[in-house]
This record gives sequence, C-alpha cells and structure tokens, in this order.
Amino acid sequence: MTALAASWLPLSPGERAVAIEVLVHGPLSRTELARRLGLSAGSLTRLTKPLIESGLLVESAEGAALPEVRQGRPSQPLDIVAESCAFLGFKITDDMVYGVVTTLRGEIVTRLDRPLTTHDPERVADLLAGMAAELARTHPALAGIGIGVGGFVRRRAVVGESPFLSWRDVPLAELVEERTGLPVVVENDVAALVEAETWFGAGRGLDRFVVLTIGAGIGYGLVLGGRRVAHAEEDRGFGRHWIVDPAGPLTPDGRRGSAVSLLSIPSIRYQVRAATGREVTYEEILAGAADGEPMCARVVGEAGRALGTLLAQIANFVMPQRILLAGEGVGLMEVAGEAVDEAVRAHRHPLAAPVPLETKVSDFHDWARGAAVLAIQVLVLGTVEP
Repeated sequence: MTALAASWLPLSPGERAVAIEVLVHGPLSRTELARRLGLSAGSLTRLTKPLIESGLLVESAEGAALPEVRQGRPSQPLDIVAESCAFLGFKITDDMVYGVVTTLRGEIVTRLDRPLTTHDPERVADLLAGMAAELARTHPALAGIGIGVGGFVRRRAVVGESPFLSWRDVPLAELVEERTGLPVVVENDVAALVEAETWFGAGRGLDRFVVLTIGAGIGYGLVLGGRRVAHAEEDRGFGRHWIVDPAGPLTPDGRRGSAVSLLSIPSIRYQVRAATGREVTYEEILAGAADGEPMCARVVGEAGRALGTLLAQIANFVMPQRILLAGEGVGLMEVAGEAVDEAVRAHRHPLAAPVPLETKVSDFHDWARGAAVLAIQVLVLGTVEP
C-alpha cells in the first residue's frame, strides 16, 4: 500500500467526511465544501490542513481559480489525486473472470480477462491471484481488491450461495487475501454495481435511486437517503419473485410470469428456441424482432411490456429520482421501447410524472468496476461493513 493510500487509515471522523466529500463530488471550493458539510470556515480549515499536508487533498491546478475570495486572494478548489492509488475489481461469471484496474475515483485504466475453466474455489482463487500479480507489475500502487459474484454473500467475505458457480459457504475473501497479501472484499455483483453508480455514476448526489439490471438474471438495487439499502433483494433472487404477468411463461422452478421468466436473456432465448427449434443468440432475437420476424417480435414485445410494468411498479412504490437500467440485456429498449412506454403509461396515474429512466449500455467490465469501487470504499470508509 502506498503512503497516500495509508494516509486514509488514521483519519478522524471529521477529516474522513471532508476527504470523502471531495473524493465523490470534487473538485470543490472551500465555500461549497463547508456548505455541504455544515461547517464553519474555521472548522473546515482545521480539518483540511492535515489532509493537505499529507497529500491526501491538493489544491487543484486545473482551470481558473474559483470566484470566492479569502483574504483578498482567489481560492483554488480542493481535490484528491485520483491516480495516487489503484484498485482491482473482478467479476466472476460461470466461464470467465473479468478484471479491471481503477483509479481512486473508479475510472477504469486497464482491463484483463481470463477464461474460467473450473469452479473449484482453490483454483479460482489461484486464477484471481495470478491476474492480480500480472496487473501489479504495471500498477504497483494497488491498495485493495474487490470481487463481484452472482449470489448471496455474507459479511462481504463468504459466498454463501452462488447458483452460477455451484458454490456454498466459500470463504473467497480469505482465499484471495492469503495469495495476494491485499485486503479483499466480496459482494453480490448487483450490490457492487449499485455502490459504484451511487458514488461515481448515475446516482451520485441523489436521495432516492434504483438500479435495475437485465442479463443472466434480473437484478435490483435500492438507494435511500443517498445510501444503498444493504441486504435488499439484490442478492435474494428478486427477479424470480416479482410477478409482472400472472399469465406469462414459467421459470425453471415453476414460477409463472416473473421478471426472470419474461426478461432475462436465458428465458428469452429459451422461449424462441422452444417455439422454433432453433438455437439463436439474444442479439439475433432482437434483430429478428426489429425485422418483424413473428416469433422474435412476440417474445420481445412481451419482454418490453413486462419491463414497462416492472418500471411502473418500481416508480409507484419507491418514487425514485432516477432509475438506471443496466446490464447486458438493455438492447431490449432499442427494439421494444414503444411497448415499454405503453406498459409504463398503463400502470401509472395519467398525471404522474414521467418515469426518470436512464439506460446504460454496459459490459462485464462495468460489473468489475463496481467490485473495484467496493475496495475503494473499504479504504476510504475504514470499514468492510456497507
């Protein structure tokens, strides 16, 4: 760990609050920083002085000085040095490990992917450690590792259950820490994505924010009061239990008309294969629907209506300032956007405000970035707990 990374460790609560505010929202003028934290000018000066002396905060040299005046001189905004330390993020799927290196602000600077040829926990940990060692050669300022997996995670350390990996009670954080010597945090992949978007993405500065993901499954994350609601349904099979069409198709475990059965990529592919006898990719199904191919158009249209119903229900109950739709399946919006909009209108009050929807075309490196942000949070918050 670099000296600058280590300088986060002994901070007082007040100093930590100042540093985190600048990290997430900076660069900030001293006046704006004091306003955000409810501090007097004197208190802010007392808190920022040791942070500047340690190099944790710097007076930004980019751009002109801010127009506030103190003792007759323009004030430079305060910022952090995003490149002062680096973080590893890994997203584990059933057949690949996607890795990224990020800055202190979660900006991806390097990507590294490797095939996953076994689900044996020890060998998976070996693979992750090998990737970490390879990345450390060009990024020696590594301060931590975050790992995202699909499934239920306990204490941000133990994979309690992961259907994709057939894991149960795997102490993944311990296995990787033993091999790398770096602090490791493990979390549900949707939870990690929500944290990244809350700190450095679409949810930054918002009080009520929702992330909905479409991919191998359906993920959901909720932010209230600017903080993710920990232990929410993001890691409990949310999509299998939210019924959007009681007359819809069955999931493999027998639930009819759930978000998973109508919206997940495997379910959409299964419906087309069952009707046509052809094995087609998700992208081919979307293209077929756009071209008017009847079966593809029917399945995609049903998925669009299910998505619109789900978005309307979320908006009705949570009243979010923004819903972020992400994941590998968001291409559905391009083809079935009208069906989505019609379903939203059908399930909302005629005078209700439009659903504040933002769509993010994402890949597995975005999920890995989310895991890296977990490692950032562990360092700057001084705790593994969410």
